[in-house]
Amino acid sequence: MAPPTARAPRTDIQGLRALAVGVVVAYHVAPESLRGGFVGVDVFFVISGFLITSHLLARPPRRAADFAAFWARRARRLLPASLLVLAVTVVATWLVGPETLWDATARQAGGATLYVVNWLLAADAVDYLAADDAATGVQHYWSLAVEEQFYLFWPLLVGALAWLARRTGVRPQLVWAVGLGAVAAASLAWSVHLTATDPGRAYFVTPTRIWELAAGGLVALALLDRDTSERSAGARILVGWLGLVAIVAAAVTYDSATPFPGWTAALPVLGAAAVIWARTPQRWYSPGGLLGLRPAQWLGDVSYSVYLWHWPLVVLVGVLSAPLGLLDAAGIVVLTLLLAAATTRWVEDPFRTAAWNVRTGRTYRWSAVGMAGVLVVCGALVLHVEQRQAAAEDRVRQALASDDPCLGAGALDPSLTCDEPTGEPVPSPVQAAEDKSEAYPQVGGRDCWSWKPAFKLVTCDFGEPGAAHDVVLFGNSHAGHLLPTLQEIGAERGWRTSTVLVSECATLDADLRLETPAQTRACRAWTDRAVTEVVERAPDLVVMSNRTGQPLVGDPHRAASIDGFVEGYERVLRRFADAGIRVVVVHDTPAPGDGGIDSVPDCLAASLPETDPCAGERSAWVALDPDPAVTAVQRIDAPGVVSVDVNDRICGPERCEPVVGGVTVYFDNSHLTATFARTLAPALDEAIARTGLMPGA
Repeated sequence: MAPPTARAPRTDIQGLRALAVGVVVAYHVAPESLRGGFVGVDVFFVISGFLITSHLLARPPRRAADFAAFWARRARRLLPASLLVLAVTVVATWLVGPETLWDATARQAGGATLYVVNWLLAADAVDYLAADDAATGVQHYWSLAVEEQFYLFWPLLVGALAWLARRTGVRPQLVWAVGLGAVAAASLAWSVHLTATDPGRAYFVTPTRIWELAAGGLVALALLDRDTSERSAGARILVGWLGLVAIVAAAVTYDSATPFPGWTAALPVLGAAAVIWARTPQRWYSPGGLLGLRPAQWLGDVSYSVYLWHWPLVVLVGVLSAPLGLLDAAGIVVLTLLLAAATTRWVEDPFRTAAWNVRTGRTYRWSAVGMAGVLVVCGALVLHVEQRQAAAEDRVRQALASDDPCLGAGALDPSLTCDEPTGEPVPSPVQAAEDKSEAYPQVGGRDCWSWKPAFKLVTCDFGEPGAAHDVVLFGNSHAGHLLPTLQEIGAERGWRTSTVLVSECATLDADLRLETPAQTRACRAWTDRAVTEVVERAPDLVVMSNRTGQPLVGDPHRAASIDGFVEGYERVLRRFADAGIRVVVVHDTPAPGDGGIDSVPDCLAASLPETDPCAGERSAWVALDPDPAVTAVQRIDAPGVVSVDVNDRICGPERCEPVVGGVTVYFDNSHLTATFARTLAPALDEAIARTGLMPGA
């Protein structure tokens, strides 16, 4: 959202800004109070589209100097406050935030400085593991990135259409209507399509949002050279009220389950467009009277800075006091308003009007200096994190090289007597978040996952190509985190381990309720293809494990789907049994997220040397017990299809700890670190050997 224009603002638009920022702040500081408050951003998009297009239509750019001057004005309005908040947020996160948040904050702040952070977030949104990462204090800059990208190409479009009108002799208004309308229609169509097929990406990427800004532009075109006062005041008041009701209705009735943006964004977008088009008079019974109240005008004046400051405060206060209570929320609101007022008065306004900054060339030079300064701060933090990670990796290597039988899972071996470890766990919290198996591309490995939305079949091979035995690791991410375990066993047993892994799906023959019906169908189709692939490979053994995280289509929650889960796993296991494939189903591992912990590394970073805040009851961490896949094994009672359980080497009888045997157990809220998974190898080796299915035994 952009700051108010320097020209005399329309009081109704200033009031609309206040409404928009108010619902966004309410949604962020108290999500349960206004679950659809995210639509305030869409209202800002319409306002920005209207104001910018009004300016461009009144004076269409013709020369390079016109475009340069337009973008310089945008820089003077947007950059000073934006860069200030970015720099403060990065430094504050460095000083008081958990170290697990440092790298993501610095990298996203760099993306925000260059106004491309929405694309970074879109990439994370389709990355199952990154999607679970804690939000950074600069994540809200995604909407500013969308607007800035709009500001870059919209003047070019308006100018090109004006040139076309001059060359053809067609009325400019008609050319603009066709051109801007075509862009809006194309963007809306893409928004509807992508929201239905890939909603994570759809929320952040620019093409799905342009139609919202264009809607404001079309209102500007509709009002071009027209006197609003000539229209019926009664009709305008009615339209204005309908617009406000539409915005409020969206804020009250929408929630995280609402497909968005897509068609559903039309309600707040058309509502905002209606309020702007109506330009209602300032009377007590009119929307203009309500929006023109002095508190609303003040909040509208400082709305840009309010938007910038409120989210870093939510994140950082949340780190220090989680979950946010009523006093925390009130404190955030008060501090946001104070910082916004100060920033508007001493940063926004002076930099926008300063005599030394009015020349176009000087604006660009100062903008470059400011952006470079923020990038230097971000780079320094990234470098600091990399140095800490390198030191943490050395400690992990030393720990593994010690061959200590009490390291990690070995500490829970009842046949051993182990001392309580001292010192910081390995990997450290900052390293634990990246301590994943070689199946993950983000740690320098290979991308061995079948990802949504299409779930294409992907396989990878680990170990010696000519190994005596072929073992397939089959399942979703809770199979994938066992890859280091199988690699350790395979190195001793002469295995080649091949992976057939899927993300955010489960290898059962049933319809899981994913984000879209298309993803549900693709997930089930993947399982069919994957089973066929494994049967054709005819491995010596299949090791299968899954986290069954989503309910089945038509069921309200996981607990209601247990019978369906079991039947779905039965169908898959029978196909293996009928083909003579030997299968060991590993009981799903405990998941701290089921016990209410969002991220074990984040929790440890905030609590060490204490670990109790990050521990929990075993009954809460093992949500589905028995695992429905284990139940399916028991039901089919087929020779060569068995189940094993190594959870006693992850948790104690009553309690699960985040650190076992000096090793951090989880790299997020459910997946084992690669280091801990390696220490689990003796337990899984022993369990498989007891089944009599061990290849080569």
